[in-house]
Amino acid sequence: MNVGRWGITEMKREENWVVEARDVSYTYEGNKEKALDGLNLKIHRGAKVAFMGGNGSGKSTFFLCLNGIRRPDKGKIFIDGSPVEYTRKNLLKVRGKVGIVFQEPDDQLFSASVYEEISFGILNLGADEQTARREVEGVIEELEITPFQDRPAHALSGGQKKQVAIADILVMHPEVMILDEPAAALDPKHTRAVQQIVERLTEKGITVLMATHDIDYAYSWADEIVVMHEGKVLCQGAPCDVCSDQETLEKAGLEMPAVLKLYDRMKKKGLVPDWGVPPKSVEELIKII
Repeated sequence: MNVGRWGITEMKREENWVVEARDVSYTYEGNKEKALDGLNLKIHRGAKVAFMGGNGSGKSTFFLCLNGIRRPDKGKIFIDGSPVEYTRKNLLKVRGKVGIVFQEPDDQLFSASVYEEISFGILNLGADEQTARREVEGVIEELEITPFQDRPAHALSGGQKKQVAIADILVMHPEVMILDEPAAALDPKHTRAVQQIVERLTEKGITVLMATHDIDYAYSWADEIVVMHEGKVLCQGAPCDVCSDQETLEKAGLEMPAVLKLYDRMKKKGLVPDWGVPPKSVEELIKII
């Protein structure tokens, strides 16, 4: 990508793509407008990628195509360099590699108990009962689900349901984890808990794709930000460059992160030095001051 206003260019990495979309289009039945319209993008293995854009920009539809839930009308999705094929055998393989946590956890939780819920996916992939038990108990402990593992999923709080939905996928050891608005409708306490879980995922080397409307969080968390608009990628790049591109942000209905606004104003008034790379958070800005 071009050099941004902060003088930051896209990091050169070995071309190790875990996800690629080539000219992907999709239209929902009964709609005239395309939900995806010739979408092209690539995602590096192990990256933390925030997907941003208004409602209807195509984020969720792309995620559904990536997991094989929706089949593109045109174009191809590639996982680990191999095209997604829509046979039962191949889709099972894809869903073992690419897990998705929906915005509404009730859309994916259906088992009688939390333990059974988390067991379902790994057993469906063909694991024997002993292996499944070991893996399920491990993820239950890791995500601190033990206190409510025997309760019915429908009786949990929103934050607890989100934990279980993430555990559903994590137990299958995916290469890619998709989180569609993971903090939606959560209180601050459970939002922090989910964010801590996300950090654990990235520490494991899992590629995390997250749709979010919180540009402050996306700016501080992501390696890359993808801005979508009308079913296409409007912009993809380093958070500092994407979040300082006023024209792109305005087109997508987004605002510059608060810390960037503050840092820019303070620089202009001579209150802070120009460090070249802007701070990622208010805490970093305070250190500069």
